[in-house]
Amino acid sequence: MFGKKLRALRLAPLAVAVAAAGLVAAPPAHAANPYERGPAPTNSSIEASRGPYSVSQTSVSSLAAVGFGGGTIYYPTTTSDGTFGAVAISPGFTAYESSIAWLGPRLASQGFVVFTIDTITTMDQPASRGDQLLAALDYLTQRSSVRSRVDATRLGVMGHSMGGGGTLEASKDRPSLQAAIGMTPWNLTKNWSGNRVPTFIIGAENDTIAPVATHSEPFYNSLSSTYEKAYLELNGASHFAPNTSDTTIAKYSISWLKRFIDDDTRYTQFLCPGPSRSLDVEEYRSSCPF
Repeated sequence: MFGKKLRALRLAPLAVAVAAAGLVAAPPAHAANPYERGPAPTNSSIEASRGPYSVSQTSVSSLAAVGFGGGTIYYPTTTSDGTFGAVAISPGFTAYESSIAWLGPRLASQGFVVFTIDTITTMDQPASRGDQLLAALDYLTQRSSVRSRVDATRLGVMGHSMGGGGTLEASKDRPSLQAAIGMTPWNLTKNWSGNRVPTFIIGAENDTIAPVATHSEPFYNSLSSTYEKAYLELNGASHFAPNTSDTTIAKYSISWLKRFIDDDTRYTQFLCPGPSRSLDVEEYRSSCPF
């Protein structure tokens, strides 16, 4: 929220200058938000397996990585839209980048630079995975071959299982992040009341590894309502739902990242009031309105 106020202050002198110049013509509606990317969204557009942007990718060797295990960067091929917000994604305990790789091109095609990473070891715990997500973002914005395409002020983290627990750790350590998404997250720490990053928790009804009653729900409940938060529980799904292409996960993750990394209020419609109970969704809660 502080980041949004800072952006507004930066834009204020421009608005004053325009008014002083006596310009009569009103700018396009989207001109007030320089971070919007892509056409106005619809249910079909965010449920599609690919968005409006063509995507390229580049690999990062574990030998080149510092503080994480390497990975793959997916990014919009075009340079005509300026820079993009970015998100780093961690796999879970014993898992590799391949388990969350489907999210790379799917999110990037909606207008993000996406870094799906391997962790240093597959046994790394959530606190370590949080540190590695932040190290991956630092690499992405400072050393990567696509750093000129990334807006370093608009970053987020995302992860599955212990990687999802790592997103809470990363948010605690770096409150300047714009968004966090934990997918069937696991963490022994249950109280995240100090976190200030807009956070989306995705739980799974039939999760026996990180049951929602002892993980996702306590995480969500502990987050302060002062900062935006949402909880979605997948109907009939297991802990491993995020490891294969899933339209519900993608749809609401895209909406969350767009809303808070890009400040794009065109996506609020999908989050507030949010989905009703259905064959795909067991439950949805949020701190709406936002």
